[in-house]
Amino acid sequence: MKITIDIDCTPQEARSFLGLPDLEALQTALLADVEARMRAALASMDPDALMKLWFPGGMQGWEQLQKMFWAQVAGGGGAERSAKEERKGKEK
Repeated sequence: MKITIDIDCTPQEARSFLGLPDLEALQTALLADVEARMRAALASMDPDALMKLWFPGGMQGWEQLQKMFWAQVAGGGGAERSAKEERKGKEK
C-alpha cells in the first residue's frame, strides 16, 4: 500500500509546525553584516591598490618578467635545443 500526502505551506509555517526556532531575525542581522563587509572590501579594491598588490615591485617587476619571457622565446628553450644539436652531431 502506498499513501501520498501533499502539504502546501510556506517555509515559515513548516518551521512553526515542526517546532523549529525562528531564525529570521538572526539571518537578517548576519546578512546585513556580510553585506556591509562586502561593500567595504569592494570600496578598497580600486585599480591602483590592486596593481600595488599584484605587482609589489611596480612596473619594473613586470618588465623583468617580460624580458625573461622573451629571452626564453628567442633562445628556443636552451637545454632542449643544445640536446637536439648534440644528437645531430652524433648522427653525422
